[in-house]
Amino acid sequence: MKTQRGAVLIVSLVFLMLLTLLATSSMQNATLQEKVAGGLALRDASFQLAEAVLRTAEARILTPGFSQAECFTPLTCLPPAEALTLSGGGAGGASGVRWMTGSGGFFGIQHLGEAEDPAGAGGNLQPQRLYRVTAVGIHGTSRTVLESIHTEERRIMWRQRQ
Repeated sequence: MKTQRGAVLIVSLVFLMLLTLLATSSMQNATLQEKVAGGLALRDASFQLAEAVLRTAEARILTPGFSQAECFTPLTCLPPAEALTLSGGGAGGASGVRWMTGSGGFFGIQHLGEAEDPAGAGGNLQPQRLYRVTAVGIHGTSRTVLESIHTEERRIMWRQRQ
C-alpha cells in the first residue's frame, strides 16, 4: 500500500476556501443591492406623498374665496427653511408659515404679493395674487420637499428642494 501524502485534501480545502469567499462576496453584493433598492423605494414614496400634498394645497388656493395675508417682511417671504427639518403641522420657525397636515405629509402657503402678467399669463394685465406652496412628504427615513408658485388660476413654476 502506497503512502498517502494528503495532496488531494489540501487541494480540495483550497477550492472550498475559494468557493466560500465567492459566496460571501456574492451575499455582500446582494445585500448592498437590496439596501439601494429599499432607499430608492422610500425616496419614490416620499416624492409621491409630497406631490399629493402639493396638489391638495393648490386645490385649496383654487377654491372660491380663498385668501391669506401677504407676507409682511422679506424674511417671511423667503422659502421656509424649516421645511427641511420640520416633522409635522403647526407653527413654523422664522418664516412664520403655518403648516397644515395633508394626506401623507404637510404643507404651508405663503402669499407673496401681486404681479401683473406673471410668467406670461397671456397678456392678462390684471393684478394676480402669487402664492408659494411648500409641500413636505415623509416616508420612513426619506423626506421630499416640493415648492410651486401659483396664482389664483394656475401653477406657474414647480421645483424640488434639496
